[in-house]
Amino acid sequence: MSAAGGTLTAGVGAVGLAAGVAALGGGHWTAELPWLLPLGGVRLDVDALSGLFMAAAGAVVLAVAVYAAGYGHTSRTASWVLPGFGAVLVLVPAAGSVSTFLLLWELMAIGSLVLVLGEHRQRRAVREAGVWYAVLTQLGFVALLGGLALFAALAGGQTFPELRAAAGELGATWRGTVFALLAVAFTSKSGIAPLHAWLPRAYTESPDPVSALMSATMVNLGVYGIIRFGLDLLGGGSPWWWLALMGAGGVSAVYGILHAAMASDLKRLLAYSSSENMGLVLIGVGAGGLFAADGDRRLAGLALAAALLHLVNHSAFKGLLFCAAGSVVRATGVRDLDMLGGLRARMPVTAALFAVGALGAVALPPGNGFAGEWLLLQSLIHGLTVPGMATAVVLPLAVAVIALSAGLSAAVFVKAFGVGFFARPRGEAAAGAKESPPAVLAGMGLLALACAGLALFPGGLGPALDRVVTVAGAEPAVGGGAGVRLRTVSGGLAPLWIALALTLAALATAALVRLVARRPRRTGAKLWDCGGGAPTARMTYTATSFAEPLQRVFQHVLAPEQDVSVTPVREFAYLEERVRFRHRVPDRIEHRLYRPVLAALAAAGQSARRLATGSIHLYLGYGFFGLVSLLLVLAVGW
Repeated sequence: MSAAGGTLTAGVGAVGLAAGVAALGGGHWTAELPWLLPLGGVRLDVDALSGLFMAAAGAVVLAVAVYAAGYGHTSRTASWVLPGFGAVLVLVPAAGSVSTFLLLWELMAIGSLVLVLGEHRQRRAVREAGVWYAVLTQLGFVALLGGLALFAALAGGQTFPELRAAAGELGATWRGTVFALLAVAFTSKSGIAPLHAWLPRAYTESPDPVSALMSATMVNLGVYGIIRFGLDLLGGGSPWWWLALMGAGGVSAVYGILHAAMASDLKRLLAYSSSENMGLVLIGVGAGGLFAADGDRRLAGLALAAALLHLVNHSAFKGLLFCAAGSVVRATGVRDLDMLGGLRARMPVTAALFAVGALGAVALPPGNGFAGEWLLLQSLIHGLTVPGMATAVVLPLAVAVIALSAGLSAAVFVKAFGVGFFARPRGEAAAGAKESPPAVLAGMGLLALACAGLALFPGGLGPALDRVVTVAGAEPAVGGGAGVRLRTVSGGLAPLWIALALTLAALATAALVRLVARRPRRTGAKLWDCGGGAPTARMTYTATSFAEPLQRVFQHVLAPEQDVSVTPVREFAYLEERVRFRHRVPDRIEHRLYRPVLAALAAAGQSARRLATGSIHLYLGYGFFGLVSLLLVLAVGW
């Protein structure tokens, strides 16, 4: 990345971080630029809800800019698109009107598509990922455009204050229609199943700094849209809105982490993990909306605060994990965990920083993901006191989903860290790996500091989260007083003391192991090993073998595919010359939902070729038929 592009991107991130922190501190400002955009102009309106997403985006953009400056493998186009993309990520939450929001949203989609296609000349898979991403993101934009246009038409205005004022006068049917269209658009952007098909492709094939930005910031904006329009502007709604969101979030959480467990591609594993974490956030947002619909706004504030806390934590640890994965790819050129190993000794700083991110992802103390998921569980458990059949059935299922995803997440990152960084190298690329440049490590270090700060002092976000949930129509619940204190969400022990206790225990264990290792041992005596000799890299666990027990447990959900082809010896059919075994775990939703649609569209396209015969008379007939049909429609409508 060029020095100018890196400096500009870092400046954008710093400005976004400062503006977001100011808004979280109680600042609120509005700016109108009527000359910048025809018809509606540009309107920016920043409050605490905007500030949270602006601050998270700005912090990640700043760290990734430092990381990209030392990464080196970035095209000239990406160097100049990246600052603009970072600016749009910061500005989307600041939009204060329908036209401004649509403009910034589309600029974000176009900028991210250009960045995803940055290496399309090198690999065909990049072009395929770009097509999937372009189609699904534009379908989401169509739903967004339809929902916002309908909302603005019904409200008689397009600024957010006008929409907010008119929402109470809309009928339940119209409000439900608007919310359904917007929910489709926003969940698609967040990679929620079944609209997630673009996510593993785009994250895997895009340049590594771009993957970090998309996973840690762009997916957050789908959650922002749901909170802003669903809770703030529409004022909440029927319980079925939020039950549907919780259902989608639960399916995405379990489905995403199962595919992460099966993946051997490191970036694909992290991509499916993002789908899982966004599913958990959506469960919290849906629970908050459900509690608000039932009239318990204090509990709604608790659930929303938990979801937003986990979202901020996810931005920190997932940005760090993707940057660490990029450091591995930069050093080895390999993403396949089955071909890695031994990186702890060759890339010790990257290994340590990956461990920090993985600890946050598994949601165990002292990782920064612990506080958000624990608070989310507490909000769901306390929600059982809310009367109603829906809460009595849905909330226990949500708790079970979170517990299951947390357990599977631990297995996923033990696999990623253990197979990728420990054991012996399984390829020449891993054996010859070298540590990344200082700028790359500095960018990851900034994200690791953010993870550490969020893990040790989550209570620092309490007042800010109270202001955010107030904007969303809920009551403060986590800033102290009668609410829950974030610094004691672990059940009376502060995360700082938990971290210190675990650190001391780890140091004591290491000292004990070293002491035992110093005891005199017999040398020169070989143990009986059946003639096998010293273990080799081929004898160690791979990512595929590590995931095989989980695959057996969930085989009815994952539907793995196996194929054995045997090539016999030409002279003697009873002897085999070659046996080839292929095993893969396809994305079942993609296989059952998208592939039939694509096949039908391809068949329709082939059939439509018959209409293009090259005859000018036939084309004139098409035009005449179209004109007559239009006149008939107008006549009937008149």
